[in-house]
Amino acid sequence: MALVGRRDGRNFGYGRQLSYAGPQALKDMFAGGHYGTVKAHCDRWQAFVKWCRSEQGPGINDARQIDRKVLADYAAYLRDIVACGDLAISTAQNRLSSVNRTMAALRGDQCVKLPSPCKALGMKRTGVRQSVPQGQDREQVNLIVDALCRHHQLRAAAIVLLARATGMRLREAILADLPRLSREANDLGRINIQDGTKGGRAGASAPRWIAVDDHVRGVLGFARQVLPAGSRNLIAPCESYLNILQKIIRPAREILHAHNLKGFHELRAAYACERYEKITQHRAPINVDECRQIDRYLDREARRQISYELGHGRIDVAAAYVGRRT
Repeated sequence: MALVGRRDGRNFGYGRQLSYAGPQALKDMFAGGHYGTVKAHCDRWQAFVKWCRSEQGPGINDARQIDRKVLADYAAYLRDIVACGDLAISTAQNRLSSVNRTMAALRGDQCVKLPSPCKALGMKRTGVRQSVPQGQDREQVNLIVDALCRHHQLRAAAIVLLARATGMRLREAILADLPRLSREANDLGRINIQDGTKGGRAGASAPRWIAVDDHVRGVLGFARQVLPAGSRNLIAPCESYLNILQKIIRPAREILHAHNLKGFHELRAAYACERYEKITQHRAPINVDECRQIDRYLDREARRQISYELGHGRIDVAAAYVGRRT
């Protein structure tokens, strides 16, 4: 346990520093697992701690002093930043949600929180992509893969190719059962993405079949070639998922950035835009300067299919990848 003092002590027993207490409480709450979730909450908590210590903040360093007024003041601070255009609405909402979660971890109850980050900000996120996805140009992707291979980052190269060719999330590409996917691709002409999926969307209750072509088969073949010995996915038996994030993904991001790719998630959006064009025979809305009218039924069917292939349960989520509806 990370508890270092009495539960009723400073920072509810999690140490003298607010910046230290929050992450420790979160690690306790998630029992040392869910590394990505804990990391995201911790990063947002540190932004809150920085505000608490700033001139605009309340100047506190003890979570026992945080009440609903402090959280409301923080929401107002974030609202001002969003209004200036220096922060996205979604980022502000995520920061408030993480503060709520961290306070619950520290206190052991739900007594001090903002019931609705959305209402606290007085703003709604649009959920519509505003920028053209990077990584749509396959030549750019090939250059990134070549650069990764030159730096002996073969597994990172495989992840890039899988994300671009199939729309897999980063975690899905890392944990993909590659022998199974290769077998399905060869025998069935389609693959079922099941490993590392988000929100428990796996198994027979949530199939996620994607049609494959020779390009996807080639990507799967490359990924199988770089499989660690004794493993069915890109994690070696002696490694953990966290090891991969730290030793492979982190340095690989620098190469991605050097080739004008913000991150692996952009490759999912690039995949979605490519699928939209293939289904509708029209470019994705985010890729055109003017909104062109296409058959609304065809547009809806494309979004439904893309949402399914990306592992989402709602059709409107597709707008975050291909742009607003026509």
